[in-house]
Amino acid sequence: KITSQNCSAVAKITLNFYPSPVVNDATITSCFLPTNQSSGTFDLTAVNVTTQAPVTKKYYATLTDALNETNELFNFVAYTSTNGFAYIKVFNANGCASIAKVTLIVTPPTKSSVLVDKTICVENRTTLDAGTGFTSYTWSTGATTQSIQNVAVGSYWVDLETNGCITRQTVHVNKAPEIIFSEIIIKNNTVTLNVAGGKPSYQYSLDGITWQNSNVFTNLPRGQNTFYVKDFYDCTPNKIEITVPNLVNAITPNGDNTNDVVDYSALSYKKNLKLEIFDRYGNKISVLDRNSGYKWNGTLQGKKLPTATYWYTIKWNEPNQESTPVQYSGWILLKNRN
Repeated sequence: KITSQNCSAVAKITLNFYPSPVVNDATITSCFLPTNQSSGTFDLTAVNVTTQAPVTKKYYATLTDALNETNELFNFVAYTSTNGFAYIKVFNANGCASIAKVTLIVTPPTKSSVLVDKTICVENRTTLDAGTGFTSYTWSTGATTQSIQNVAVGSYWVDLETNGCITRQTVHVNKAPEIIFSEIIIKNNTVTLNVAGGKPSYQYSLDGITWQNSNVFTNLPRGQNTFYVKDFYDCTPNKIEITVPNLVNAITPNGDNTNDVVDYSALSYKKNLKLEIFDRYGNKISVLDRNSGYKWNGTLQGKKLPTATYWYTIKWNEPNQESTPVQYSGWILLKNRN
């Protein structure tokens, strides 16, 4: 240094550089959140990013924030995040700092690929098996085994543990859909059963023992007949009792009290019973209902009709839960003497 008197002197300046803390990047994992399976909760204080002490730490969501010390995180004990990164700025006693990068990994749910919904007959039982590969199993029934047996229709869940994380998986045991008789068509002594619901293919029977694929039954006796139907699930069959009316092929309304009228009053207990008679051209001749006693004497508006073949249709609803509609059709020969 040169003074104003042109004198000079030499001074020694010592510069001491304090070292920054040594840090290392790290990775932390968290189980998924049940309410948001792409996110997890991380305790950033549990991450080992330095072995030096004493140090203080500050936590940031981005590297820019860590460099500028802006937007500091204060929920670092329970920091919620998706897969990504966080940054820890480490300060030593001299105030020097280093930044460590922390990789955040959310462990996704691990479900059983073999545990699927089932459909069974309501009277049956089944087994639910979650499969192998899990550390532990806890079922809604209280069982802690891989599978549970004798399971009835209902909804169940199982907690499956993998890598310390619990995935709750729900499974449903559904009741097999019911089969209903949608329509019954009777022609002479042939009955056709139309059904709906269930799961095809259907099978049909007159006794619940011998089964056929066809829904048509021929050469049936007059009176009550019982029919059964079952489907793919082979549950307890649905059944229905059908009246095959006594067929009258001809009437001769001559007053001798023998075959003078068409009389279906025996069916009057059937719901919505209605009889309609047509000529061979399809013209409606008469409608037989409760007012007429379900009888026809071969007249139209009190006048005798000519001798000819006439067709008739009888409709009613069976007194079952589905109120199945039944249609019965046939022909009758009217012999009228003028």
